[in-house]
Amino acid sequence: MRAGVDKKADNAEVVNKGPAFGKRHVQIILMFFLTAIAYTMRVNLSVAIVAMTDNTTSSNPDIPIYDWNDKSVVLSSFYWSYIVLQIYAGNLGATYGIKWFLVGAMTINSAAFTSIPFFAERFGSKGVMGCRMIQGLAQGFVYPSLAVVLGQWAPLNERARMVAVSMSGSSISNVLTMPIAGYICGSWYGWPMSFYLFGLLGVAWIIPWIIFGSNSPAEHKSITDEERTYIQRSVEVSMREENIRTPWKAILTSVPVWAYVIACYGSEWGFSTLLTEMPTYINKIMKFDIHSNSWLSAAPYACVIVVTWTSGFVSDYLINSGYISLPNGRKIFSTIALLGSGITLIILAYIPVTATALSITLLIATVGLGGTVTSGFYLNNIDLSPTFAGVITGFANSFCNVGSILAPLFVQLVVTDETDKLQWRIVFLMAAGAAIASNIFYLAFTSTEVQWWNSPDNQRKKDEKLLDSITAEREDRLSTASIISGVIALV
Repeated sequence: MRAGVDKKADNAEVVNKGPAFGKRHVQIILMFFLTAIAYTMRVNLSVAIVAMTDNTTSSNPDIPIYDWNDKSVVLSSFYWSYIVLQIYAGNLGATYGIKWFLVGAMTINSAAFTSIPFFAERFGSKGVMGCRMIQGLAQGFVYPSLAVVLGQWAPLNERARMVAVSMSGSSISNVLTMPIAGYICGSWYGWPMSFYLFGLLGVAWIIPWIIFGSNSPAEHKSITDEERTYIQRSVEVSMREENIRTPWKAILTSVPVWAYVIACYGSEWGFSTLLTEMPTYINKIMKFDIHSNSWLSAAPYACVIVVTWTSGFVSDYLINSGYISLPNGRKIFSTIALLGSGITLIILAYIPVTATALSITLLIATVGLGGTVTSGFYLNNIDLSPTFAGVITGFANSFCNVGSILAPLFVQLVVTDETDKLQWRIVFLMAAGAAIASNIFYLAFTSTEVQWWNSPDNQRKKDEKLLDSITAEREDRLSTASIISGVIALV
C-alpha cells in the first residue's frame, strides 16, 4: 500500500467539498502580489546602488552620483530593523488579524522607499540607511502575516501549491524588477525614477486588499458555508475568539520548531548573499554593464519561479497520491534546496573567472534550486501549528535574518577588492557551509506532526492537569497538616 493512502481516504469527504476556485484562492493571489511588491521595494536598491555610484550608467548629467565606500552596509541596513517586529507581528496577527496591520505596513514601507532619492541627496548613504531601516520595520509584518493567512486559508491537501504560489511573488519580483530597474537607471530618467515608480505599487496593492482581503474564513462576509467548512475542517486552526494565549515556552523549547528555524537561517544566509551582492559580482568579476547585469541578475529568479511552482504541485500530487509520506516530502524538497545549492556554490567558488557561461549557469542553478524550499521546510511552520504559524514565522525570521544582516557585512569585511575572485570564493564557501549544515540539522530533528500546543483544548487540558496536580498536592499537605495538628491536640 502506498504511504498516505489511508489518510487520503479518511479525508476524501473534506477534499471533495473544496470548490475549484474560491475565496481562499483570492487570498493567495493577494499574498502573491504582496510578496512581489514588497520584494520589488527591497531588491531595487541592489541594482540602483550600482548606478548611484557610477557616473557612466546614465547619459543625463543632472542625475546625482555618490562616492560611497559602504555599499554593502547600505544594503544590509534593511535587515537591521527587519528583525525587530517579526515576533510581535506574528503574535498580533494571530490575536487580532492581519488585515489592517498590513495596510499600515505597506503605507509606511511605500513612503520610506519613495523618499530614498531625497534622503540620499540630503544625507548621503546614512539617509538611505535610515529609509531602509524604516522599510525593514514595516516589512517585518509581511511574512508573519503571510504565514497567518496560509495557516487560516490553506487546506492540507493544497498547502504546498498555495505556499508556492504566494511565495513565488518574490521571485517574479526579482525577475521583473532587476531588468526594469536596470533599464530605468541607465536611461535619461536615471535611478531616482525607479524609486518613484515602484513606490506607487505598494499604494496600488492596498486598495484591493482592503476590498477583498480577510483575516480568516470565519470573518469573510461572502464565502460559502461549504468552502468555510472545508477549510476549517482541514487546517485545524483555533479561532481568535478563543482568546488563547501564545504558548511561548512550548514554541521556544520545541525541537521541530528549531529545526525549521535553523533551516531558514542556512537558506537565508545564501539567499541574502546572492540577492544583495550578485549585481556587484556580475559587474566587477564578470564585467557586464548595467543593462546586461540586471538581466543576468534576474535570470536565476526566473528559474526559481518555474522550480517553485513545479515543486509545489508535484509535492502535493506525490503526497496526496500516497507515493511519498508527508515527512519524507518535506525532507526531500528541503534537501534539494539546501544541499543542492550548497554544492553549486562550492563549484562556483573554484571555477576560473574566464568560465563565464558556467558561472552564469551555476548562479542560476544555485538560486533556482532554492525554489524547492516552499515545498520543503517553508511549510513546516503550518505543519507544526496552523494556529501559531505566524508567530513561528516571526520568531524564525527574527533569528534567521540575523544572517541577512551578517551576510552583506561579511562580504564587506572579506571582499576588500571587488575584482578579486579569491575573496569572493570565501563568500561562496561560507554560504555553502551554512546551507549544508542547516540541512543536516533539519533532517535530524524535523517533524510534520501538529504540536499539542496548537490546540486551545490541549492547552486547557494541560493547564487543568497541572492545576489538578497542584490542588491534589495542596490537599495532601493540608491533610498531613490536619493529622499532625490532631496528634498534637491529643497529646
